[in-house]
Amino acid sequence: MSTAGEGDGEGDGRSAPIGSAPSADARPRAARTSPTERAAQLAAAAEALALEEGLDALTLRAVAARAGVASSLVAHYAPSMERLVADTFTAIVAAELAEVRAHASAVRDPAVRLRALLATLLDGSRDDVTGVWVDAWSIARRSSVLAEAVREQMIAWHAAIVDALRAAAPASMRERELDRVAAHVLAMVDGLNAHELVDYGPTVSGLELIARVVERELSLPEGALTR
Repeated sequence: MSTAGEGDGEGDGRSAPIGSAPSADARPRAARTSPTERAAQLAAAAEALALEEGLDALTLRAVAARAGVASSLVAHYAPSMERLVADTFTAIVAAELAEVRAHASAVRDPAVRLRALLATLLDGSRDDVTGVWVDAWSIARRSSVLAEAVREQMIAWHAAIVDALRAAAPASMRERELDRVAAHVLAMVDGLNAHELVDYGPTVSGLELIARVVERELSLPEGALTR
């Protein structure tokens, strides 16, 4: 008959050997990743990859390797690679816009706020995002899904620039004139930033080039946007 100190095995009266590993059933199971958490993990992996290596680096295998999962799992969460590329682009540039808006909105004076917006866009600290834009313009020629995403983000940027211009412009300036100036500014910012990627550009700063145009258009004193 067993004593009280025995019978710790599977009911056969034998004790488990000291130092033996617990059975598989006794080991704590790893917490399962929820679908929401997994989707966020894959999105973050895709965004990091795009910022480091470009949008054209986004493949099932590359995203899976970055996230440390199987390619089949990425395919399960992404309806298509075309959609994954578009969603990754949108997430990256929308985050940049939100950051720039927040930075500019912290400035009270309208002219100084406009200067802060332009300076932030041209300071070279976001070359990785500029690279994503350049990739998107190229890839979107063959992807209607990405092209739509690019248009949406360009419209959002245009609206942000119009808002900044409106606050600094004379009250008599019409909305269509603000739209025209914003289009001019957006084209110059995109062009100058693309030039920066290949170290091309005049000796004068990009901010000064754009500021001179905007100052004339808004009837601001010369140097108002560069001081």
